[in-house]
Amino acid sequence: MCLMVKCALCVHLIYSDIVQRSREELKAIRETNPGLKPTLAIIQVDIPADFVSTQIGLNVMQICLPRQCTEEEVIEEILRLNEDSRVYGIFLHLPQSFLSKSVRNAIKPQKDVDGVSDLNVGRVVLGDQRDGFASPVAGAVLEMLARHGVYLFVYAFRHMLLHLHSKGEICHFEVFTEMFVAVVICQHVVRSNRRWIQEQQYQPWRLRPLKLQPLSPVPSDIEISRAQTPKPISQLAQEVGLLPEELEAYGNTKAKVHLSLLNRLQHQPNGKYVLVAGITPTPLGEGKSTVTIGLVQALSAHLKLNSFACLRQPSQGPTFGVKGGAAGGGYAQVIPMEEFNLHLTGDIHAITAANNLVAAAIDARILHEATQSDKALYSRLVPSVNGVRCFSPIQMARLQRLGINKSDPSDLTPEEVRAFVRLDLDPEKVTWQRVIDTNDRFLRKITVGQANTEKGHARQTQFDIAVASEIMAILALTDGLADMRARLGRMVVGSSRNGQPITADDLGVTGALAVLMKDAIKPTLMQTLEGTPVFVHAGPFANIAHGNSSVLADKLALKLVGEEGFVVTEAGFGADIGMEKFFNIKCRTSGLKPDVVVLVATVRALKMHGGGPNVTAGVPLPKEYINENLQLVTDGCSNLKKHIQIAHLFGVPVVVALNAFKTDTQAEIDLVCRIAEASGASAAVQCHHWSRGGRGSVELAQAVKEVASQKNHFQFLYNLQDSIVEKIRTIAQKVYGADDIELSPEAQAKIDYYNQQGFGALPICMAKTHLSLSHMPEKKGVPTGFILPIRDIRASIGAGFIYPLVGTMSTMPGLPTRPCFYDIDLDPVTEEIKGLF
Repeated sequence: MCLMVKCALCVHLIYSDIVQRSREELKAIRETNPGLKPTLAIIQVDIPADFVSTQIGLNVMQICLPRQCTEEEVIEEILRLNEDSRVYGIFLHLPQSFLSKSVRNAIKPQKDVDGVSDLNVGRVVLGDQRDGFASPVAGAVLEMLARHGVYLFVYAFRHMLLHLHSKGEICHFEVFTEMFVAVVICQHVVRSNRRWIQEQQYQPWRLRPLKLQPLSPVPSDIEISRAQTPKPISQLAQEVGLLPEELEAYGNTKAKVHLSLLNRLQHQPNGKYVLVAGITPTPLGEGKSTVTIGLVQALSAHLKLNSFACLRQPSQGPTFGVKGGAAGGGYAQVIPMEEFNLHLTGDIHAITAANNLVAAAIDARILHEATQSDKALYSRLVPSVNGVRCFSPIQMARLQRLGINKSDPSDLTPEEVRAFVRLDLDPEKVTWQRVIDTNDRFLRKITVGQANTEKGHARQTQFDIAVASEIMAILALTDGLADMRARLGRMVVGSSRNGQPITADDLGVTGALAVLMKDAIKPTLMQTLEGTPVFVHAGPFANIAHGNSSVLADKLALKLVGEEGFVVTEAGFGADIGMEKFFNIKCRTSGLKPDVVVLVATVRALKMHGGGPNVTAGVPLPKEYINENLQLVTDGCSNLKKHIQIAHLFGVPVVVALNAFKTDTQAEIDLVCRIAEASGASAAVQCHHWSRGGRGSVELAQAVKEVASQKNHFQFLYNLQDSIVEKIRTIAQKVYGADDIELSPEAQAKIDYYNQQGFGALPICMAKTHLSLSHMPEKKGVPTGFILPIRDIRASIGAGFIYPLVGTMSTMPGLPTRPCFYDIDLDPVTEEIKGLF
């Protein structure tokens, strides 16, 4: 009897201890997370059963299902609760007949506080309860065994049962057992909540790089890509601290990442921010993407430092045209490279659909206004549905912009009706173009509206390449869904006949655009050849837009790498184009400050800037680019020196990455590095990542690490409050080296108009050739003594910048005589793509 009493006391002590500890844990959780209210969901049939939870203070949600409900209905309820963020525990208070294997295993293991799923039962057997739960009875038994030993527990428990049975009090024991089980379940809910909170904290990386075995000679890019087996994207995500619910897989090798990550890690300090830029591009190529990938492979796989690459998504126009892909090359590339270069996760297609919806809305509105009376327009724009007429939310917003403070359609005066229904878009002043992601020169000027059904409302217009769409620029600069929707609504599509700007909000299309773009706003996670993470997101061109990957991708990556990690992002074309816009537009929008610029150069490109002969695709390189020529290198380094100076205008230190080729001599390499350091570069390093992978860029990674740790004095080049003319002149003189600017009459008229509309305080996004520091593509090196002509000025109000047109800039590339598509094919048996780079 003494042992029985001891056992009873033991059970009571454990019960009291569980209640006390759970109360304290719950109190601590609520103090640090006042918005959290852990909830236990109980699924039961018929009348709700009493459940002990008040002693601990949990919220309880009771779901009562009819006794005749089916197994499918029970599972459906479980799946709903699995995704309910308020619920941290699910308890099935159901008859045994309902507790099938399918029902039990439908519960997420982390919410299975009764320990009934096969996974949780297996964890008990293996003695591993870190991520799951044992059943309450099993948990109590294990705790009693741990506290009092096997003999006492078995002997005393047997005698207590016999005594209660002889006294007819077994029912009281069952009641006590149910209460004990209930308390343990509540304890499990508290633990589930605590685990969830711990999961939300920053998780140290457990990155396992992929082994790389470079071959010589180096095979083609696609052969290298296919020779490496990428990690499952879910594995990579787990290694870098992403939660399963933050991932939206597109197959096995790429996934969208949810923006909720920014909220989860909002208090996590950012890592180091590295920008890869280049000298003025030449047809010989400099390899910025390759350097970007090689650098992160070196940082993560070889120096064991957290790093993320952030790249733009390539347009399919150049992929099938002449340039090729943008996944890097050699042993420094994003894999699978076919998926990277073709479609990816459909973001550009979403932009195309959204852009062309706006274009369709413009022409339809012009037609309907031209062929209908005010009354007919009003009745169609605000129709009667089931006898009730009401304005949609976007129509209410238009009324407010017009100063009409009425919500009942019948209350508007004829004058107000006319103002509401008439955008009065001038067909000659429509600035919005249709887009397609294909190089097609015959779409540079077209006529629309020639069918008889359009009643003679034809007009001339054009197609742009999809990545030139303002929606692409918005995607690259937005910081979230709400901001993106607001920016889409502000897009100016043309002017009315009295000169007022007409926006997407005025067309009523903003909400539909946001719906089309809701998935595109999420960056896509991929990996390098060495299994290090890459974000691919947005793809604006740098000569006709701002030429950088998205703000969101950079912000997500900066949180994930941790305070000691590195985010390496790339700016399009030369430092005068992509880097200048990265600093003055992207950093101004994001609030982020770069730590170091990696400036990419090659000996071959410097020789061209030093006066080397032109090169022609498909023709062997002239001897000047194959043989040692120190004089050409010396002369060409003037361009490198100028780009170093441009970076210093912004107060950011520079590391020069000399992308080595087999034709380079050591004397040429040493000469470039000496001149670069003498010109103010903090370091100059030769790189061999193309042939060796990350191991070939370890010296560069070490230099970047050292320079990034030093304090810099980042600053913008101009004040937003400066006039539009002064901002353009500042860029022309300080960045390009022009003596001055020359405005055409049309450009001056646009400046006056934008000032009148209140757009004068926007940053400047110069649309200029990327092939020269000047406006003259043939002028290499460092041109001087020129006046920069500003032919026209346009505005991307949604994206948030003014863009002056310098010279003639095409927004629709054409196909060459022999495009890349001649070599691209599909094996119908293996489904492998052939001829892609």
